[in-house]
Order: sequence, then structure tokens, then C-alpha cells
Amino acid sequence: MATFKAAFINEVEKIYRKKKVVVAAILSLLAIVMGQLVVMGINKGFGLIAASSTQFPILVLSLLVNTILPLFTTLVAIDVFSGEFSHNTMKITLTRPVSRMKLYTAKICAVAFFVLANLVMVMLLSLAVGVVFNAVSLSVSGVFRIILSYIVTLIPVMGFALIVVFLSNVLKSGTTVFFLSIILFIAFNALSLVFPRYTNFFITSMFDWYVLWNVDIIPLGKLMREFLIMAGYVIMFYTAGYYLFDKKDL
Repeated sequence: MATFKAAFINEVEKIYRKKKVVVAAILSLLAIVMGQLVVMGINKGFGLIAASSTQFPILVLSLLVNTILPLFTTLVAIDVFSGEFSHNTMKITLTRPVSRMKLYTAKICAVAFFVLANLVMVMLLSLAVGVVFNAVSLSVSGVFRIILSYIVTLIPVMGFALIVVFLSNVLKSGTTVFFLSIILFIAFNALSLVFPRYTNFFITSMFDWYVLWNVDIIPLGKLMREFLIMAGYVIMFYTAGYYLFDKKDL
């Protein structure tokens, strides 16, 4: 356990030394600011309340999971695997007294930590902005739903991240993996529109899984069905990615 913890901390430190993490934070802040400006414009222009203090963070989450978050999660996942292989730093990493299984899992957990940290940061900031501009509508149940919505979003995003990890262990070029991941993201979304009956089989269509948790009567059947599909993605691509990672000749 001590070796896994050390490997995990090391991977997290390597991720947060990258400039793209700062860029991701800045873009997330801009998304919050732009979202609030749009809401204020609607409020003043039409005399309507476009979003309450508890609705605003959900609107920001909707924007985040369809643009910034999957993009930078992809970049981070590529850096953690393809980046180290292409720069020949993976050999140095493997000289540490840690098994490949623990190292692979530590890298996955580090990517998950990045996603979760990004979600928590945006949640806190968007909630603070919502409270500042419309504190009257704040409620305990609303805050609980916001927290739940942001936390459960980690699962579908990591499902997609593990696909990227798998591709990173198949292909040597990080650039190739990036463009292929973008193509897959677009293709999954397009197929969801063309074949709406099979939408639940495409992981990107579940980026809005939080919506099912943000209703008065939670549809347990649909919730469980989508969870099992996402769990299938996670298990399959985690296992396939590890198999390739373990067999890689460094």
C-alpha cells in the first residue's frame, strides 16, 4: 500500500506540473464568468430569472462536461501514458520498487483525481457566484443536489478517459491518440443522434448522467441500467489497457 501511495502522489505531482492544468483551470473560470454574464443578460433583457443560485452550477456543469472537461481529461490521460513512453521517462518510473499493476492503477487514479479536483473547483466557484447574484433561492436540498450531480459526473468521464488510456497503450504517438479520441468523441455523439434507440450504449451520451440524480423522483431502473453500462466500459478498458501496459516492451 505504501508503494502504491507513493506512486499515486508522484503521478499527481507530475500532472499538476503541466501547464495544461493551469489552462484548464483558467478556461473553467471563464466558463463560469461567461455563464453568469449570459444569465445576467437574460435577467435584465427579459425580466426573467434565467437560473437560480442552485440552478446556475448545474448549467455550468452542462457546459463543462461537453467541452472543457473531456478535452483536458484526454490531454492528461495521454500525457500520463503516451507522453512518458514517447519521452522515454517510463523506464525511469519503472525502476521504482512498484509493480506494473500498482503503477498503472496509480496513473488511472491520478487522472481521476484531476477530474474530481476540476469538478469540485468549478462546483464551489459556480455555487459561490450563484449565491452572490441570487442568494434568495439558496436551499439545503439544492446544494445537496449540486454536490451529488458533480460527484457522479466523475464516473462517465472516467469511462471515456479509460478509452483514451487504452488507445495510449496501443499507439505510440500522443498526437495520434489525441485526434483519434476527438474523432471518437464526435462519432459517439453523432451516433447518439442518428441511432437514438442505442444512445445509452455510447459513453459520451452519459456525460449528462447527473440529470437523473437531479430530479424529484429518481428513475432507479434507468439509473442502474446506465451505471452497469458505464461499469462495463470501466472494467473492459481498464483491463485491456493494463494488459497492453503490462506487455509493453520498454
